[in-house]
Amino acid sequence: MLTLSPKIGEFLIRTTETPDIEMALKKILFEYLDLKLKELQGQAREFEKKWSMSFEEFSAKCKQNKIGKDIHSYEVEKDFWGWERIDTLMKHYGELKSQWT
Repeated sequence: MLTLSPKIGEFLIRTTETPDIEMALKKILFEYLDLKLKELQGQAREFEKKWSMSFEEFSAKCKQNKIGKDIHSYEVEKDFWGWERIDTLMKHYGELKSQWT
């Protein structure tokens, strides 16, 4: 059970143009997940453009030491950890979103 002040409840309903608080919260959460996924997809595209491959390919090539650069260099490790974070979050938010539909 969630308790909200009447002021916040009214604000949620007016902002989302929905008939009740539960629908308003669902709409906000769904739209939040959409925004997060779009932001992460944009970040992933930047890495894909930089390395001319997907994260899966990049990860596999790093494991095989076939990335074309020293896999222990700051650039490669920084990109790997950043890209892996993005990939993990995209999967997480994607799973959450699929639970709403």
